Parts: sequence; C-alpha cells; structure tokens
Amino acid sequence: MSIAPASDHAPALRSRDVADHTVPSGREESWRFTPLADITDAITGSTALDGGLDVEWTADPDAVVERVSAGDPRVGRSFLPADLLAARALDACAEPIVVTLPREWQGVARVSVRGRGEDAAGHVVIDAAPFSEGTVILDFTGAGRYFGALEVRVGDGARLTVVSLQDWDEGAVHVGEHHAAIGRDARLLMGHITLGGSLVRLAPTVSYGAPGGDAELLGLFFADAGQHLEHRVFVDHDTPHCRSSVLYKGALQGEGAHTVWIGDVLVRAQAIGVDTYEVNRNLILTDGARADSVPNLELETGEIVGAGHASATGRFDDEQLFYLQARGIPADLARVLVVRGFFADVLQRIGQPDLTRRVMRNVDARLGVDSMDLETWDEEHGA
Repeated sequence: MSIAPASDHAPALRSRDVADHTVPSGREESWRFTPLADITDAITGSTALDGGLDVEWTADPDAVVERVSAGDPRVGRSFLPADLLAARALDACAEPIVVTLPREWQGVARVSVRGRGEDAAGHVVIDAAPFSEGTVILDFTGAGRYFGALEVRVGDGARLTVVSLQDWDEGAVHVGEHHAAIGRDARLLMGHITLGGSLVRLAPTVSYGAPGGDAELLGLFFADAGQHLEHRVFVDHDTPHCRSSVLYKGALQGEGAHTVWIGDVLVRAQAIGVDTYEVNRNLILTDGARADSVPNLELETGEIVGAGHASATGRFDDEQLFYLQARGIPADLARVLVVRGFFADVLQRIGQPDLTRRVMRNVDARLGVDSMDLETWDEEHGA
C-alpha cells in the first residue's frame, strides 16, 4: 500500500490489496462522469473477470514478448492500483503480457488483444532498457468487457513510443489505468487513440525517477451516438528538471455522444526547473453531443521554466466549409477534410503511417464518405 502526500489532484491511496479500496458512489471527483451502472458488477466483484482473450504479437529481433504467470516479479513492480476496479483487475489477471526491449534495442513491437465477448482482466508490462529506442503498438479489438492496466518503464536514456489503440466492437467496455515511470534523460511519447466501444475509460499517469525525464502524451478520440469515451490524465512532477507536454483532441457526433477529458498536472515543491503544458480541443459536429473538459494545474513551487494549460470546445465551423465549397469541394468531402485536418497534428506527432491511414478511414466512414471516393476526388482534381 502507498499513501500519497496531501494534494488536490494526486490519488490519496494506491494499493494492490482489494480490501484497501472502497466502492465508489459516483460522487467522487474521479468517478463523477463515468456511467457506473455499466460496470458496478465488476467493481463490487459480483462478476468474475476470468474471461479469455486472444493475444498475438510480432516484434523485431531481440525484443521479447511473452505471457507470464501472475506472480512474475516484473508485474506490478512500478504500478499500484488507484481504485477498487483496478485492484480487482490486477488480482484477476492470470496471464499478464510482458514486452522486454533490451539495451540499445531499436525496432517496433506490436501486440494485438482481442476480446471474445466475455469479462476479462489484462495487464501489459513494457520494460524498455536503458538507451533502447523504438515503438510498441497495442491494438485492442473485439467484444466484451476488458479491465486492465498498462505498465511502462522507460530506462535511463531510452527513447520509447507507446501507442494504445482502442478499436473495440460496438457495445464493448474498456476500463484501465496506464502508468509510465520515466528514468534519467529518458523520453516517452505515449499516444491514446480511442475509436470503438460503448464505454472506454482510460487513466494515463506519468511519474519521474530522475532529472531529465521528458513525457509527451497525445490523444485522439471520436465518439458517435451513445458512446462514452473518457480520458483522465495525471502527470506527477515530483522530480526536478523534467518536462511534460499533453495534447488530446476529440470529435463528437450523434445523440448521447459523450467525451470526458480530465488533465491533472501536479508540480511538487521539490520539482524545480519543470516545464509543462497541457491542451485539450474538442470538435462537436452535431446537436445532442456533450464534451466535458477539465484542465487542472497545481503548483507547489514557483521555480519552474513554465507551466500552463488550455481547453476549448467548439462547433463545426461553417466558414471553413464555405471556404472549401467555394473552391469546388463537395460539402460531404469538405466536412471530412475539416475533421481530418483537426486530427492531423496529433497523428503526425505519433508518426505511424499505418495507424494514420486506419484512423482516417474510420473518420471517413463515420462521416458517411468512402475513403476511395476521397482519394478519387484528390486524383481527379490534382489535390
């Protein structure tokens, strides 16, 4: 069990022991936006999280991806659950996945997790050794309810990109905590792309183990009618001379589409020389959709390089549509181009062309346009 120092935004308690946590009522700040009725049975333990998952992976030479036993010492070494559901999921996960990137490794590893329509618990560990450099892509698809955690350790001097893609089937649920521990002079880019599922709630957190750590958190999400997509970011600057940058962008359309973004950055008294900034942008495409955006910045010292946050939620800009249509672009394609442009900077920073194509095809389909039609129009007009 771990009890954090007093703070407005840091979790008060983290523990692997289920008995240390209480059942949330929905009035807590950390749960007030989440539709608890959809997951109450999993929180209280009235349903078993013992369903199966289909897991496949590919990795460049020297990287090791393996399913291990729950008692493996690498599992939970740098992660303690912040709530009852996360503790139950950790306790129920029988075969965690461990991705080991050796010293000075360079390459790409891909792990695909597919739900079978059951209630399942999962845990993924990514352990990047010092001075390794590469990318790990996690691809979540299929049906059912998945409860689990992602545990990332970035060794001294390492350069790691981790992308978690949530592309679940309609009606699926995914609730998870993602925690990253960053070493001396190490850099982590962590991306979250959330497209599918009826309820997805992710809580990415970042902590630093030594000066020079650099974290960039990027997010992209698109909610359709009835979807609830929630991302709760917490960056804990407890170490001097570290950096963080957060950028999440979301689009919404349809009745009952709901997105939630909470950005908590805590700069503790000892964390002098910190540079941090967080941004959330939301684009509402239709009536009936709702975006909640809450940026929070808590400073316990003024000896910093810089700190700030920004949030904006707006409707579709008719002037942009008019501009494109005035240049001969049909209205349906113009809408797609505006949304594509809205997401482009996030996808460019993530830097994975195959994921960019996959996201753009998803955006096109949601807006009622075939990607082939858009490509044909580009070719015919020399775009």
